[in-house]
Amino acid sequence: MVYQVASTLAVKGDRLTAMIRQLAQLGKLPNGGVQRLAFSPEDCHARSLVRRWMVEAGMTVSIDEAGNMIGRYPGRAQDAPPLVTGSHIDTVPNAGHYDGTYGVLAGIEVVKTLSEQGRRLDHPIEVIVFADEERTMVGCKAIAGRLLPDPELYRSRDGEPIQACLERVGGDWDIIDHARRTPESIAAFVELHVEQGPVLAAEQKQIGVVTGIVGQRRYWITVEGQSSHAGTTPMPMRQDALVAASQVVLAISQVGNQPGDQVATVGRMDLHPNVPNSIPGRVEMSLDLRDLSSDRLDQLLAEIRQAIDKIAAATGTSISMAQRLDNEPAPANSHIQHAIAQVCQDLDLSYCHLPSRASHDAQEMSRVTDMGMIFVPSEGGISHSETEYTSPADCANGANVLLHTLIQLDQHYRSSKAARAVVQA
Repeated sequence: MVYQVASTLAVKGDRLTAMIRQLAQLGKLPNGGVQRLAFSPEDCHARSLVRRWMVEAGMTVSIDEAGNMIGRYPGRAQDAPPLVTGSHIDTVPNAGHYDGTYGVLAGIEVVKTLSEQGRRLDHPIEVIVFADEERTMVGCKAIAGRLLPDPELYRSRDGEPIQACLERVGGDWDIIDHARRTPESIAAFVELHVEQGPVLAAEQKQIGVVTGIVGQRRYWITVEGQSSHAGTTPMPMRQDALVAASQVVLAISQVGNQPGDQVATVGRMDLHPNVPNSIPGRVEMSLDLRDLSSDRLDQLLAEIRQAIDKIAAATGTSISMAQRLDNEPAPANSHIQHAIAQVCQDLDLSYCHLPSRASHDAQEMSRVTDMGMIFVPSEGGISHSETEYTSPADCANGANVLLHTLIQLDQHYRSSKAARAVVQA
């Protein structure tokens, strides 16, 4: 089927910009940034405002057991599962105005645009505000049925039990498994997000068609040497943990700099005893490794382990690795990618395909349904900072791409259902 974008149907960019600016006042910091930690008073106030905007756009609003706020705009077909979009409105400390928030508010603006035109799709549209994306991802993990049973893993940033956090926003940890969605309950999920990186700006593209969300492996590496006096221990007789750790950092960098899309990062290092006149006896550091292929991640880890074994032998140290995180890659659905690209062509917007190297709610939603993502540029590639910025024009472009992608997907899944019915008959 060939889709044709209706040029007269477009979001109101100034209205979207106004919502972004108004929401940024909740949790505003003196430096111009925003801090709305999940389940904080600022987050709860923001939820109330977003709920009001959802209702004004023509949606009914509910809260599931995981604290996800779900706005639903009805469709024409009685039995059609919803097309779902959305993101999060909680932030990291000292955040910008756009990460997560933009995807939620653009979804509301899309629904408001359809509502003002008196237009409904066959499928309902749901806009979800996912709970605590920035820290535990409890909301999207609950929908995907991938929560671990230990509530201690989902405490808030300040240590408050998740049971109390969810109760505050209308959720319920004791029956949180009721939030789980089945593949039959969602037609597709499309998340609109700022890129949070420099690729679109560098390539001078207006839209990013996301090919998938990278898998992430995180390890804690411990280097054990021998602490002793910095002045009295001859150089050849030392087991300097920091010297060995430095070589490990360089080896990880070399692995990450091979041809390919992988990235490898040592972002934290703790030194013991960490005094000027003692040789470091123990160093602990993080390893963050990301790629779109699980097989590639396995290969890179094998190379890092091999390099570490050689470094340990050469320096007389002991080096161990303990896994802390294992998120599998989430490829974007090929049809959704094609629909996004087609809309860009119809709207005369430049675009390129690229992976997402950051985690998103879409990563967990891909375990439930067909998933796609749309990126818009982040000025300077900066995010998680008060200087994070995406222009009003780029925000409007992304919202229009989301609008028409949902319309195309509505036709696609309607046609697919009709085709399946013919085959079954």
